[in-house]
Amino acid sequence: MPEPSSGQDVAELLAAAQVSLGRHHKVLQALGRVFTDAGHSIYLVGGSVRDALLGRLDTDLDFTTDARPEQMKPLLAGWADALWDTGIEFGTLGVGKDGDRLEITTFRADSYDHVTRHPEVRFGDNLADDLVRRDFTVNAMAVRLDPEQPGGLGEFLDPLGGLAALQARTLDTPAEPEVSFTDDPLRMLRAARFAAQLGFTVSPRVRQALTEMAPQLSRISVERVAAELDKTLLGADPVAGVDLMVQTGLGGIVLPEVGAMRMAIDEHHQHKDVYQHSLTVLRQAIDLETDGPDLVLRWAALLHDIGKPATRRHEPDGGVSFHHHEVVGAKMTRKRMRALKYSKQMVDDVSQLVYLHLRFHGYGEGRWTDSAVRRYVTDAGPLLSRLHKLVRADCTTRNKRRAARLQANYDDLEHRIAELAAKEDLARVRPDIDGNEIMTLLGIPPGPAVGQAWNHLKEVRLDRGPLSHDEAVEELLRWWNEQR
Repeated sequence: MPEPSSGQDVAELLAAAQVSLGRHHKVLQALGRVFTDAGHSIYLVGGSVRDALLGRLDTDLDFTTDARPEQMKPLLAGWADALWDTGIEFGTLGVGKDGDRLEITTFRADSYDHVTRHPEVRFGDNLADDLVRRDFTVNAMAVRLDPEQPGGLGEFLDPLGGLAALQARTLDTPAEPEVSFTDDPLRMLRAARFAAQLGFTVSPRVRQALTEMAPQLSRISVERVAAELDKTLLGADPVAGVDLMVQTGLGGIVLPEVGAMRMAIDEHHQHKDVYQHSLTVLRQAIDLETDGPDLVLRWAALLHDIGKPATRRHEPDGGVSFHHHEVVGAKMTRKRMRALKYSKQMVDDVSQLVYLHLRFHGYGEGRWTDSAVRRYVTDAGPLLSRLHKLVRADCTTRNKRRAARLQANYDDLEHRIAELAAKEDLARVRPDIDGNEIMTLLGIPPGPAVGQAWNHLKEVRLDRGPLSHDEAVEELLRWWNEQR
C-alpha cells in the first residue's frame, strides 16, 4: 500500500495499517485473485480501512466491487467456506473464509426519498460515486486488492481527505452535512457513536448540522436508534458520545430525560449538577467493570438520577431535596426503555438498579439488621454485583473524608453479606415449606390463599433467617389461625 502523503503521523498510521492488514494477507491476496481473474476490481473499504489505519482491525472485513450480485455469487461459491445472501437485494454477500468474515457489496449510487431512511437501491459504476455517498470521510477511503502486490494490496485511494480527517481525529461528511444527514438521519447518531468509540470530535459544520437537523431523527425506527445508543454506551468513552448528543439536541429527541438533568442552579439553592454527576458516575462505573463492557450497568449509571428533576423541592432552610427520586426514576427508565423497544429483561434489570441505587445510603445511619441485609440481597437478586458497582460509582463527592466513609460503609455491608452468605443461601431466599406442603398442612386446594401463606413464610424467612421444619409449621399454623 503506497504512501499517500508524507509526515510522521501518516507514516505511523500506515505502519499500523500494514501490521493490521498483514494478518489477513492470505485472504486479501486470494480474494483479489478471484475477482481480477474474472475481470473485476475489488477494494477494501470503509470502516475496515479506517480501523486498519488505527491499528484496531478485527476479523470483519468490508469490500466493494464493480461486480453485480449475480456475478459475485458464482465467483465466490467455490472459493468461500460459507456464503450468506440475506443482503443480496442491497448488493451485499457475506463470506466466511479461514476465520474471517467478509462483506462484499456492489458499488452503490443510492437515492433517498427524504421521508424515510430507506434508499432506492441503485448500483453504481465507479468507486468515486460509492465513496461520496458514505457517512464520514474517515469511512470513505479504499485500498485496491492486487494479487500481484505484496500482501495483496495495491493503490490507496483517498479522494475525500479521509486520512487527513483521521489524523485530526475529526468527523466530517463527504458531501454537505445537510445533504448527508437528510439522506440518512441515522448518520447523526453515528457521529455520537464514533465520538464514543474512537475519540473523534465533529467538525464545526457537522456540529451545526446536528444541532439544526436533530428533529429529523424522528424518521428513524426506534430499534435502529436503540442499536446506535447501545454501541455508543459500549464505546471506550461513552460520555463523549452522550455529551455530543445532549449538546447538539440529538439527545432531546432520543433520550430527553438525560438532557433534562441539566437543571438550573441558583446561588440560593446549591446542589450538584445532576447531569455532570451522572456522567461522572458513568465513568466511574466503567472503571469498576471486571469482565468487559457491561451494557446494563452503563445504562443504569447514566439513568440512575433521571428522577431528580421531577422530584426537586426547595426546602425552607435553603436546601434542595429529591425525595423518592429513585422510585420516579425507575418508572421513567422503564417508560423510556420500553419506548425504545428493549427486551423485557433489559428493561427490568436497568429499572431495578435505578430503583435500588439509593437504598444503601440508609446503612450508615445505623447498623442494618440481618433482615435488612437479606432484603437488600434478595431485592437485588442476580443484579447484586452490578448494584455493588453502581453504588460505589455513585460517590462523586469532593470531600475526601465523606468519600472514604461511604466506601468504608459499603465495604462493611459487603462483608456482612459475605458473612450471612456463609451461613445461609442468600442468593435464593425461599420459605422453609413449599406450596404442596402448605396445602397439605392447611387442608386447602390451590388458590390465592396458598400464595398468601407462601409470601408470609418468605417474609418470616427474611426477618428471622432459616427456620427448622417444626418452627416453620408452627409459624404457618399461627398465621393461618390469625387469618381465620
